Amino acid sequence: MLLIMRGMPFLLRCGVWTVIDRIATIINRTAGGIAALLLVYILCHILYEIVLRVGFSSSTYVLDEFVGYAVAAMTFLSLGYALDTGGMIRVDIALGRMRGKPRRVMELICVTATFLMTCFCAWYMWSDVKRNWVRGSVSESVAEVPLWIPTGAVWLGLTLFALQLLFYFIRIVRGGPMISSGASE
Repeated sequence: MLLIMRGMPFLLRCGVWTVIDRIATIINRTAGGIAALLLVYILCHILYEIVLRVGFSSSTYVLDEFVGYAVAAMTFLSLGYALDTGGMIRVDIALGRMRGKPRRVMELICVTATFLMTCFCAWYMWSDVKRNWVRGSVSESVAEVPLWIPTGAVWLGLTLFALQLLFYFIRIVRGGPMISSGASE
């Protein structure tokens, strides 16, 4: 364990964080599963649209809108899962060459910066969700989708990503394993 451990609060050293980390992992894997289902939905909607247009000279008139919402939700809901499984694309030209304590300190700095930026983005999205809810804003398409739904999905994905970053930070501080990029090996 690191020397940092001596001054840490009791909660960081006990099994409570392990349980919370496992719960966060389950939540992020569920969100990743929902993202995968959204990909299947996109495929099915496109195929349905093709059948309608070719076979029946008709359309749903909402393909581009719904697929756009699904892509946004899929992207942000999968962030926490990608970080948890090591699937996040990272540029680690310097970080990949570091070892030991300097690597751990630099990783903490990077995770902190990412966490702060993610929290800012989540805060901004939350204000957008609230504004769309209060105003009753809807899309300008035939479907008139309440805009708080797609922005809420993006906010949820950012919030889950921030949560995963927080627990990754705690794992690093506790001396746990760090994410390694396969490209640097």
